[in-house]
Amino acid sequence: MSEEISLQVAEHQESWFSSWFRWCPTSLAFLREAEKSLLSNLSNSYQGKNINVGKVVGGSESNVWTVCMNEESHNTPIVLLHGFGSGVGLWCLNLDSLASDRPVYAIDILGFGRSSRPKFNTDPLEAEREFVASIEAWRREISLNKFILMGHSFGGFLAASYAIKHPDRISHLILADPWGFPEKPLDVAERYNLPIWVKVVGAIVQPFNPLSVIRIAGPLGPKLLSNARPDLIRKFSPLVKNAEEVIPNYLYHCNAQDPSGETAFHNLMAGFGWAKHPMINRIDALRKGVPITLIYGSRSWVDRDPGFQIKYNRKDSFVDVKVISGAGHHVYADRAEVFNELVGTIGEHVDSGTLPPISPEDTPENHKGKDIENISNIINKIGSGNL
Repeated sequence: MSEEISLQVAEHQESWFSSWFRWCPTSLAFLREAEKSLLSNLSNSYQGKNINVGKVVGGSESNVWTVCMNEESHNTPIVLLHGFGSGVGLWCLNLDSLASDRPVYAIDILGFGRSSRPKFNTDPLEAEREFVASIEAWRREISLNKFILMGHSFGGFLAASYAIKHPDRISHLILADPWGFPEKPLDVAERYNLPIWVKVVGAIVQPFNPLSVIRIAGPLGPKLLSNARPDLIRKFSPLVKNAEEVIPNYLYHCNAQDPSGETAFHNLMAGFGWAKHPMINRIDALRKGVPITLIYGSRSWVDRDPGFQIKYNRKDSFVDVKVISGAGHHVYADRAEVFNELVGTIGEHVDSGTLPPISPEDTPENHKGKDIENISNIINKIGSGNL
């Protein structure tokens, strides 16, 4: 009797999963093709490979998908960590430039993109430790000794956490519009003058994964992304052929699958725009000898005050804050040429064993534009992916 019940349960589960995948037409094969279409716009060749990182998360073997360029160069490598809901493909505006004079390794963070999607610990600090452990296991397998580490948004949060744990591996830490640094204000609604509908929506969606709406939309997901983020498509249009189809398709297949990393991120966050354990309270643990450059977009919704706090508090360490005029949260894509030149200059100084020139001291002008995209817009950003 128990075997019959088990069989019925298995058949029910199989039917449920089959119905789900019919509603969300996605697979790793579809994601592979979507990424291939995006990276076909690169001028230089690249190699993609799965790097086995062992049982670092969830007790099962995991792979980290890695795109490599110019590995034969003897200059200091740079490792790229993408933002939430993204993948290696969205570095397409940067890869050719960054790889012109050094090895580049762009990885799909475990739980995202084409990497394995294990079950992370539900405790936020433990889940963060697992992310960091997966990056370190990947480094060992790739056999990198020391490198420039650059992370965007959520990738910036993880890059900082990794640097604190493994400072000997970091030649220079670059944080591009990093998420999760400031403390969450106690008076969020009052400070940002949130309308009633934002408060209601926020309360409703708080228990759910940020990108669940994409999976609920099923085959309408790419259209939803296209309608929600035409600005994101425009960023890539100068390079990416048929960007209006390629970009939403890639983001859809990145996020329509098992939301392993997304669930972990949800456990790390406090509300929409903050971390439960803000990095600003822990960055002092980073070894003073590790140079840091923080790069913000002048029109981004990300609070850049923590960047200046870090600069002022670490008087005996190299900390520089760059604000790229006219760029938003996707600072690497909004002003790609400026961004690439800035990162390239940092790489040249690392290779020569020198430090880049420090930006002029902070002025009120540096803070203008910080409220152009206020906190109510974060709902749109998260709802359409790619924090």
